[in-house]
Amino acid sequence: MSAERFEELVGEALDRLPPQIVAMLDNVMIQVQDEAEGQPGLLGLYHGIALTERTTDYSFALPDQVTLYRRPLMRVCTDEQELAAQIAVTVVHELGHHVGIDDERLHELGWA
Repeated sequence: MSAERFEELVGEALDRLPPQIVAMLDNVMIQVQDEAEGQPGLLGLYHGIALTERTTDYSFALPDQVTLYRRPLMRVCTDEQELAAQIAVTVVHELGHHVGIDDERLHELGWA
């Protein structure tokens, strides 16, 4: 699959986010990279300061980043439909970290 088509699938996953999730997003960007250096199985990564950890002096901060790793995501899926579903799960999982939900709770909610 081309990088362009993969990014279209990411855009479609973002378009399907519930409005209540979108309303919670603050100073966060989504990006796609081929693979995480030294972590070939990593599907996604959140880097930033979760909303629950921001204090009153949070200002002029660079955007938090959610990175989706194209090659690992493609490796764990057998077709485009499965890939689209896995991208959606990964997006929600990483954005869950942005809003302050830890891995354990995300797994309980089915967003592993």
